[in-house]
Amino acid sequence: MNGLFDMTSDLQNSYWGLIGLHLREALLPVLAGLLVALPVAQLCVRLRWLYPPVLGITTVLYAIPSLAFFVVLIDYTGQSEITVMIPLAVYSLVVFVPAIVDGVRSVPRETLDAATAMGLGPVRRYLQVQLPIAAPAIIAALRVASVSSISLVSVGMLIGNQGALGNLLNSGMIYNQPRLIWLSVVGTAVLAVLVDAALILLRLLVTPWMPRGTQDKQQGAAA
Repeated sequence: MNGLFDMTSDLQNSYWGLIGLHLREALLPVLAGLLVALPVAQLCVRLRWLYPPVLGITTVLYAIPSLAFFVVLIDYTGQSEITVMIPLAVYSLVVFVPAIVDGVRSVPRETLDAATAMGLGPVRRYLQVQLPIAAPAIIAALRVASVSSISLVSVGMLIGNQGALGNLLNSGMIYNQPRLIWLSVVGTAVLAVLVDAALILLRLLVTPWMPRGTQDKQQGAAA
């Protein structure tokens, strides 16, 4: 094990530093995408005609290759982490918007009527009633977006060494060191598994009112 995690000087980070960088570059965009998707999805629920064009726009944006996205952004944000994170945030919208819309629309009409009768306005009804009931669908989308983002961060190695663990893959090929390549591939896979497991635990914590079998069935349908 001695020397296994030694890094080349061009990486400018320890292995654990690269892991922290990878998580930051992957998960901050997912959080930003979720914060943007929540109000957009609510607009799509209230204005049904808005949903098809919004879904179409997010799908088109998702179809743009990440490298092309980087090339366009470099003129404005330079070879920085922001250049990597903006496309990842945009890509997450294609997962979050339909998941939130479908989850919120699944709330029974009588539940909404009861909330209205209790004096809850549209915003409080959305935050206190609709979103909690839609939580399983939202967390399922969060799992997909997070794992996808963890994978895509590595592409940032092509723009000024901004790929976190992906930088290891690049250095491994340059210096012909299979050890670095394996550390990159295995490290990225382990991070994805651990984040996914953490989100499964979060789902269990925030939806204690759901039978375990129901949660598993919903998760399978979302996947």
